[in-house]
This record gives sequence, structure tokens and C-alpha cells, in this order.
Amino acid sequence: MRKLHGACLCGAVTFSLDDDFSHFYLCHCDQCKKLTGSAHASNLFTQPHNIRWEQGEQAIVRYNHPTRTFSNAFCGQCGANLPYLSQSGKALIVPAGSLNEQPSKSPDCQIFCDEQAPWHQAGMLTKHCRDFRSNSYYY
Repeated sequence: MRKLHGACLCGAVTFSLDDDFSHFYLCHCDQCKKLTGSAHASNLFTQPHNIRWEQGEQAIVRYNHPTRTFSNAFCGQCGANLPYLSQSGKALIVPAGSLNEQPSKSPDCQIFCDEQAPWHQAGMLTKHCRDFRSNSYYY
């Protein structure tokens, strides 16, 4: 089994896991949009034991929603999303963007599409730029 590695943005937290995912969802629910600050979350699902924290586990902050059954984990230093155990304890949820390598699994589907940000589809049709410098609006 191929090993994948991941980290938060500042590198305080690092982890490794097997490239063994059961599901890969792009979630457009309102909660995932708030948690990620983006159009959707990109979450991989695997077995709860499929992770090894290499460093910085003590820097992880966990958030459990008080009235809904969803959670989130992030680095207490840089705020980057990190893998977390579902509240049921049945799955480890891995933000795809936290991985350093490409997982072998492709997205299965988009979920909660009724809650999709109205600007998301329009944004996918805009000009594609290599970086900020290629778009004069930012400089």
C-alpha cells in the first residue's frame, strides 16, 4: 500500500497514512463552506486507525458543533484544516488539501449541492491565471 504524507500550512503538524480511502466527497453544505472559507470541502474518508501523527499532535484543535453531528480539526498555529475522527468514531475524515501527494482515489460525487454557493459555477467559467501576478487586479 502506498504511503501518503500531509501537513498543516506552517508545518507544525505532520502525519502519514495509507492511500486507502473508501469515499471522496466534495461537500457544498453551509457548514463546510464556513469551515473551509471556500466553495466546498474536499474530504476523503478512511478507517479510523489509518493515521500516524509524525509531529505536532498537541497543536491540533478540535471543534465539535454543539447541535449537529459534524466536527473539524485544525492547526492551532496556522489554522489549516487537518484530519479528524468523525463524532461517531467510524471514519477518519482527511481534508484532501492537507495531503502532500495526490491520492489514488478521485472524487466520488458532490454532496449537498442544493446549498452550493451561487457564485461557484460562475467562478469555474472565469479566466484561469497561473498566479496573482498574471492578474493585474491583485497588484
